Formats: sequence, C-alpha cells, structure tokens
Amino acid sequence: MRTVISILFLCLMLPLRAVQKSDTLTAYGIVNLSVCNMRATADFTAEMTTQGLLGMPVRVLQYKEWYQIELPDGYIGWVHRVAISPVTSEQLHRWNSAEKIIVTAHYGFVYSEPDEDSQPVSDVVAGNRLKWEGRKGRFYRVSYPDGRIGYLHRDLAMPEPKWRKELKQDAASIIRTAHTLLGVPYLWAGTSSKGMDCSGFIRNILYMHDIIIPRDAGPQSRTGERITIAPDYGNLQPGDLIFFGRKAVGADKKERVEHVGMYIGNKRFIHSQGDVRISSFDPDDPLFDRPNLNRLLFAGRILPYINKEKELNTTETNPFYRL
Repeated sequence: MRTVISILFLCLMLPLRAVQKSDTLTAYGIVNLSVCNMRATADFTAEMTTQGLLGMPVRVLQYKEWYQIELPDGYIGWVHRVAISPVTSEQLHRWNSAEKIIVTAHYGFVYSEPDEDSQPVSDVVAGNRLKWEGRKGRFYRVSYPDGRIGYLHRDLAMPEPKWRKELKQDAASIIRTAHTLLGVPYLWAGTSSKGMDCSGFIRNILYMHDIIIPRDAGPQSRTGERITIAPDYGNLQPGDLIFFGRKAVGADKKERVEHVGMYIGNKRFIHSQGDVRISSFDPDDPLFDRPNLNRLLFAGRILPYINKEKELNTTETNPFYRL
C-alpha cells in the first residue's frame, strides 16, 4: 500500500485513470463533512446524485482535484476534495477500530470548547460518526477524520457501545424514528435529516438503526421479499416498504419503480414527497393519496433479511467498516 502522497502525485503527473480494486494504488477515505454531496461529474454545477455522512469509510476510485468515491452502499459519485480525508488502508483500519461517538439528534453543532457559546467547528446530523476522545462536563470530546478536535453536547449523541446496546431494529422503533422527521423538506438526492428524497428517507431512517440498504428505490425494491399487495392491504406489515411507479404494459413497457415509502399500518404509509408526510390508501381517510394509490406496484419485506442478503447489512458486517 503506497502512501496517500504518492497516490496524489501519480494522479497529478499521469493522465486520469481508474483505481481498480485489485490495483496496488487502491486508496481509501473518510467523509469529513456532516453531509457530503456527491455529484455525477467533478463539478459543483453537476447533478447531485446522493450524499455520504461524516465518518463514513469510502473507496477512492479516481482523483482529479475532485475525488470519485464509492460509498458503503455501493453508490459511486464525485466529491470535492474537502469532503473526504484520504487515508491508507492502515489508517482506515485504525479509524474503523476506534471507539466512536454516534450522533443521534437530527441536527446540532460541534464546538471548539466545551461551551455552546464558543466557536462552532461544524454542524452534525443524525448518523454522523466522530472519534471518541473523552468527556468534559456535559460534552464529549471528539475528533474528526482530518484531526480536528471539538466538543459535542452529550444530549446529541451516544458512545458507540451504548448505542449498540440500545439499538433496536424492529418495525415499531424504525417507524417512531420516521415520525420524528415529519415535515423535513424533500431534497433530490438527499439522504440526511437536512433534506431527503423518497429513497433517501428510507435509507436515512434505516441507517439510524444501523441498517444499510441500497440507495435508490429501484435497487431497494429488489431486496428482501417481494409481496403482491392484497386488495384490503391485510397482508402488509408495519415496516414493509411500499413501491410506486409505472406498471408494466405489454412487452413494450416494463414495470418501473419511481417512488418508495414505508407502511405504518391502518392503510397508511410515511414517505418523502414535497416533505416527509403520512398518506393513506383509504378513500375515507383525510390523508387519502389518490395519485400514489393509482401508481401502487408492490411491497417489499426487508427486516427479516438483514445480514442475510449482500445488499442488506450493518456497520458490523459491511466490508467498508471492516477494513
């Protein structure tokens, strides 16, 4: 494994090239911003495609002032160089092995001193991971992937061992988390509590329960067990994913998944469309959603399949967190 300096030197001196996974130039990184915006090409004006979160390990595939990276869910995109800290495999292993502080609040700040009146170091969002450096009064002392030090109020986060001990992955707990995001605005390609699209909402609420699922609705629909929805919705369970889109029409037009939500019971589902909201399949319900009912496709049951399918895993089993 070569040093990061040699990697950058070679990338600058030679034509841009892909860094193959089997190549000796394989490099890694750690997301260094609360929310890391990934784009289709190496340009701020390019379409945003997804987001990574602070503390996430990534693979570096290319470098040209911007980094092309791969997230733990397999999504690939370009990020500005300030968004990640490039590391060697040994440095990434030390980061992955270090005890973390897990941000559990939807939003907050890390400060330069154990005082909320001191200078902010950065904002943080739910799911962010920082390295544990100790405690001081009501604050955790934490460090960032790039070595910055700051203080995070203990009401906003948990030490990783406590977080894992209290972690629940049942439908009721996940749905309670989903309800805490009601009213958060829709953001195309967003996956954080600052703003989410439909599949980003599902990805976010599951990640807060240490469940990693594919980024987009289409791949999400191919995980777990596909369920044909009964006319009375009686075969659905809370926590099932509900998929919407274009139904297949003959041989020329194939089925296409375009939207996803989570079933919460009583013919209702929660989803991000305009904002995070609750809708209903029941015409007598004041939250009745006729447009989405008209494009309802099928459901997916994922919770029984965590760590039983390659695409459904956790930070304890995902290979990026085990490097």
